[in-house]
Amino acid sequence: MFDAIVVGARCAGSPTAMLLARAGHRVLLVDRSEPGSDTLSTHVIHQPGVAALARWGLLARVLATGCPPLDRVLYRVEDIRLEGSSHGVDGQSAGYAPRRHVLDPVLAEAAVESGAEFRSRCSVTGLLRGESGRVRGVRLRHRGREFTEQARLVIGADGMRSTVATLCGAGYTEQTPRLTCAYYAYWEGVPTLLELYERPGGWVASVPTNDGATLVLAYLPQSRFEEVRADSTRAYLDQIRATAPALFERLQGKRRIERLRGTGHQENFFRQAAGPGWALVGDAGHHKDSITARGITDAFLQAESLAEHIGDELADEERLDESLQAYARKRDDSMAEGYRAALSAARLEIHPKRLSLLRAVQSDPGLTSTYFDVFAGIRPPTALYTPQLLARL
Repeated sequence: MFDAIVVGARCAGSPTAMLLARAGHRVLLVDRSEPGSDTLSTHVIHQPGVAALARWGLLARVLATGCPPLDRVLYRVEDIRLEGSSHGVDGQSAGYAPRRHVLDPVLAEAAVESGAEFRSRCSVTGLLRGESGRVRGVRLRHRGREFTEQARLVIGADGMRSTVATLCGAGYTEQTPRLTCAYYAYWEGVPTLLELYERPGGWVASVPTNDGATLVLAYLPQSRFEEVRADSTRAYLDQIRATAPALFERLQGKRRIERLRGTGHQENFFRQAAGPGWALVGDAGHHKDSITARGITDAFLQAESLAEHIGDELADEERLDESLQAYARKRDDSMAEGYRAALSAARLEIHPKRLSLLRAVQSDPGLTSTYFDVFAGIRPPTALYTPQLLARL
């Protein structure tokens, strides 16, 4: 019997397995994909996530992949131009944006090195339950063979369409309709900062990543999804031209590498985070529009929180259940502000009051750094409302 089975070996599952294994638990980590497979992602790890990598002793490995630091940010909307750096957190002032086929193996390897057993190409087909209904393990399929594994705790870290969440009956505690569709491609020879451009009905970002490539993302209203998907390349380029004309000019004559990717399924929800013998972490339990690029950072912080709450409680079911409920409350509280921020940005609306705030921020370099702290999830939006800013407003 395992102490914990973690389903999903990406940004939520691998750190969870690693931390539980480091705490002395016997952990099985499974994933339906092969290690190093790619996935849709903004790639951005904000400074709180970078600080987590440093705490885990993994930051040097991520930096060794060659992804450049995101130590300056440019944000443009109407006549406003904010450029600067975050104050950072725990000594980490830069973000990073490693490709997922680079980052995810680093995390999975760290889990294995910490003592977790890892099985790839292994899918969950069902749950094992005790007489009381408590989850006590999983049914798995690997290379056509089905078998079972028992555990004191099953953790779903298998993404937005989580099989574990469905099998556990994890209900939605909050849902918001989809707001955007997003398309992105990688470009060669386009050096940039982390750049963000906004206009009514549009949002564009450019993100430097591995191997000298730049990820350029375009967000459009969900209401246009059917129109956009009919000619996604044209819609993608038109959105960059309209929202970020200076960036569009820099793309001229440059080579787009890899195919254009996109999705209209940017779900927004909180699910029940835990129950008897099970828990959810990362996108399996909470997902929001990727426009604020919080997914990887949130997954890291949730993994850390879940491992801390579990501690050494796995052998005592009553105490474990209490710990899981405490984790669930903390997850909801800690993720609520980022959820609201993502929904606000994803509506692709620009309000006059917000423009007034940004113009006041633009006039104060100190507030510009605070604004980028807010963007990275380091500080709450209320941190901007200093007496000096209120006086300007």
